[in-house]
Amino acid sequence: MAYPPEEVAGFVLAGGRSSRMGRDKALVELHGHTLAALAVAKLKAVGLSTVIAGARSAVGHLAPVVADEAPDEGPLRGVCTALRSTRAALTVFLPVDLPLIPSSLLSYLVSDARVTGAAITLVSVNGFTQTFPAVIRTALLPFLLEELVAGRRGCFAAFQAASKRVDQELRVAPAELLVQAGQVQDQRALPAYQWFLNLNSFEDVERAARVRVS
Repeated sequence: MAYPPEEVAGFVLAGGRSSRMGRDKALVELHGHTLAALAVAKLKAVGLSTVIAGARSAVGHLAPVVADEAPDEGPLRGVCTALRSTRAALTVFLPVDLPLIPSSLLSYLVSDARVTGAAITLVSVNGFTQTFPAVIRTALLPFLLEELVAGRRGCFAAFQAASKRVDQELRVAPAELLVQAGQVQDQRALPAYQWFLNLNSFEDVERAARVRVS
């Protein structure tokens, strides 16, 4: 299913400093593909028009790029920059350093957000809510900007604050229950907690390389 670009848009977050990795994460390769390419492919597999937000390297051949307005202010600035650039009602955010997330999970999150009208939809694993991937209503941009301007740059806290401003709690889907109910399928049969392996170092890349990413 392809979503109209004015309804749902996908963004790859690629603006991190990659200090622990020692090079731009977006260009790190896993199974012969860069992390940026893998993230773009996952969003496109869900039927989303896809943009790369905050890229520090040349990745424009993969998808259009939106430059960070302030590159060193962290992922919340990247989220706000992306929201400002789109007319879509819903936005899906996937960082480049989560290559084991199955596309079926992204598809579920989009469908759930459309049905429920939730302001922000996230996933939990082992009882812990994950900050990304996230589905965010673009209308929350002013509230997220308020957090950023106030110096509160943590994405999760900003998501909570923005949701409360529209009288909602964060909507959180437990990954394990989605698998048990057959609502999310992972062809690799990975346990849900492994989906959220965050690639911060080359040791993490080596761990992920032991798993098929598609």
